[in-house]
Amino acid sequence: MPIKKGSSKKTISNNVKEVFSAYKTSGKIGSSKPSSAAKAQKQAVAIALSSAGKSRGTSGLPKGRQGAVRTVKKRDGNTPVKIY
Repeated sequence: MPIKKGSSKKTISNNVKEVFSAYKTSGKIGSSKPSSAAKAQKQAVAIALSSAGKSRGTSGLPKGRQGAVRTVKKRDGNTPVKIY
């Protein structure tokens, strides 16, 4: 059964269950073969969030600074700086 469209927590949870159960039966997620169940579960979560149009964010950053990180070159030619 294919994963469903939608971005609610319930839909994402059902999609994770669907993808992970497919791994349990065939040992593959799509064309990849994760080496452990933990890696397969992380991949299933990533697939479900991607199909919902959401991302997990960046771990390790404060709540207000999560998001895209840009690298900007300084005008004086020194090393680039990351902007959060």
